[in-house]
Amino acid sequence: MEANTPLNPADDQFRFISDQTPLLIWASGTDKICCFFNTAWLTFTGRLIEQDYEDGWKDSVHPDDLQYCLSVYDKAFEARKEFTRTYRLKRNGGEFRHVTERATPRFRADGTFTGYAGYGIDMNELLEDAQIRRDLFAAEAWRKEQNLNEELASTNEELSAANEELTSINEELGQTQEDLASLNRELENIVAVRTKALMASEAAAQKLNKELAATNEELAAANEELVTINEELAESREELQRSEKLFRTIALNIPKSLVMVIGSNRRFMAIEGALMTKMGYDNSNYIGKHLAEADPERYQTSKHLYDRVLAGEQFTVDRKGSDDEDFRMEFVPLRNEFHEVYAALIITLDITDIKQAEEKSAKLAAIVASSDDAIVSKTLNGIVTSWNASAERMFGYSESEMIGQPILKIIPLDRQEEEPRILERLRRGERVKHFETKRISKDNKILDVSLTISPVRDNEGRIVGISKIARDISEKKRDEQRKNDFIGMVSHELKTPLTSVNILIQVLQAKLSNSNDTFVPGALNNAGKQIKKMTGMINGFLNLSSLESGKMPMVKQEFMLDELLKEAVSETELTMNDHHIRLSYTPVKVNADWDKVGSVILNLLSNAIKYSSKSSVIDVDCRITDGKARVTVKDQGIGIKAEDAKKLFDRYYRVENDHTRHISGFGIGLYLSAEIIRQHHGEIGVETEFGKGSTFYFTLPLSQS
Repeated sequence: MEANTPLNPADDQFRFISDQTPLLIWASGTDKICCFFNTAWLTFTGRLIEQDYEDGWKDSVHPDDLQYCLSVYDKAFEARKEFTRTYRLKRNGGEFRHVTERATPRFRADGTFTGYAGYGIDMNELLEDAQIRRDLFAAEAWRKEQNLNEELASTNEELSAANEELTSINEELGQTQEDLASLNRELENIVAVRTKALMASEAAAQKLNKELAATNEELAAANEELVTINEELAESREELQRSEKLFRTIALNIPKSLVMVIGSNRRFMAIEGALMTKMGYDNSNYIGKHLAEADPERYQTSKHLYDRVLAGEQFTVDRKGSDDEDFRMEFVPLRNEFHEVYAALIITLDITDIKQAEEKSAKLAAIVASSDDAIVSKTLNGIVTSWNASAERMFGYSESEMIGQPILKIIPLDRQEEEPRILERLRRGERVKHFETKRISKDNKILDVSLTISPVRDNEGRIVGISKIARDISEKKRDEQRKNDFIGMVSHELKTPLTSVNILIQVLQAKLSNSNDTFVPGALNNAGKQIKKMTGMINGFLNLSSLESGKMPMVKQEFMLDELLKEAVSETELTMNDHHIRLSYTPVKVNADWDKVGSVILNLLSNAIKYSSKSSVIDVDCRITDGKARVTVKDQGIGIKAEDAKKLFDRYYRVENDHTRHISGFGIGLYLSAEIIRQHHGEIGVETEFGKGSTFYFTLPLSQS
């Protein structure tokens, strides 16, 4: 099975870019499972990203549309083709909204299919609140007008028939009058016939009057209905005005867009959006104009697109602008209740920023893919969300084996307490640089790694994830170990003859103490001091070698820190003639290694003496501060520049300037002191200003007894 290859959704730049757009963006892998949804999607559905992972997004699709969505997706997935689908998606609050979605297959540079990425647009208000309602009202008004015209035609036909009947009756009356004149001449002979004829005429007239009265009533009813229709038309015009206002508001609030509705007669029904001027529309009244009348040249070059959409095809076209901008045009046919296309919705979006973001994302992805360092991203809960090729080579786990897994999978059991401490620092917005530790590979090989870990923030500055760069420093550690072993061996070999020389000097000092030659005692005394200095240097190298090889054990015991401080000050004063140490303290009890902490104090005192002028005062203080024992050594010396102060506790680092060139040392004293204090779970640091002296300090946890 192919590995599920997400669209790097956890990458900070991609997430930042995708979260800027109001489009509903999602991504899936080669197993069809959705693995990413942007902020616009989650805001729209009101769900957490964990709820929508894999098949969780289906819960938000209208049950009647789900099978259609899956069918379109499956068909396109098998063919590796783009697809577009429109369905109803549940919005936060329970309302189902029409969403038009466009999805594109993704391929690697070698043609390997890696999944789909898609975006959706909420079409509900555009389709229903704006154009459809206006068209429905127009259609309803048209139907009512047609019905009224049919009723008026029917009434006219009835009136014509009545007129014809009246004409016929008038003709009959004329003929009757002639008959009456003839009958009058024969009145005496046809009285009975004349009376009968008159009765018949009166009955016909009464019938005609009744028919005329009925016709008048029908005309009055028709007039009332016309008044009602006119009122309804007035209401329809008001509703259309509200719909047009809503359409304008919607169009203007779609960022960098132009929204047009074109009727089946190729005339503008609506046009609005922030891109009108940029797209060549001068904001004059286009409503009712034919496309060819508005811009003949544009119409000829785009006529085939209008033909397609008005024929019922829904499609997308990407185009370049005159200033090299990128535009995306969505062509959507609008259908009436009979499924007939009566208009086309055309949405143009400026996607220049999206295109540039895609290019940046592609470049970043290439950098991540080609990096020799392992680059990993994870959630704030330590769950892996991306895993590059170097991580696969370094740790042996494939991307599919690590995505969705806790990072603890590659952390040795004895170091898993590091992870919560690191996560806590990152949640506070801190960055962890060059943190050296150990990790474990798939084949249980322990690796020395240097980690640089940074928080990932969204566009609102919230920390939403973690990025980590891991560099394999196993070979570097082995080189350092070999060097330390060599230094330890050489230092140990030097220590034996140096001890013998020191003994010989002490013997000579004893035998020549009464010598008349004043040069000899002084020379032997200076030689003793140099032997002591060399012994201190060798002990420093031996301690460094022991520390870095993990063979420098801490023998902790409870003691009074102020007593150790007094002993160190006394020892320093025995070999010091040109400085004055001023000691202040309060009784403080700690649980620590007496000798190791003593060496830290002696080192700080020695540095204070070396880097301060003769006859100056060195202040030493010991007290409880913030629930910890705190020791400070303050001198009145040359001080340290800010850029040097940051590196003072690095191994072999020495400040190089005109004031320090004559002072000997290898830059390991403060490094050893810092490591000793850290192994006691304390802190060490310096407060200094160049030219005004320095204050070195360290803290230790208090004894619990």
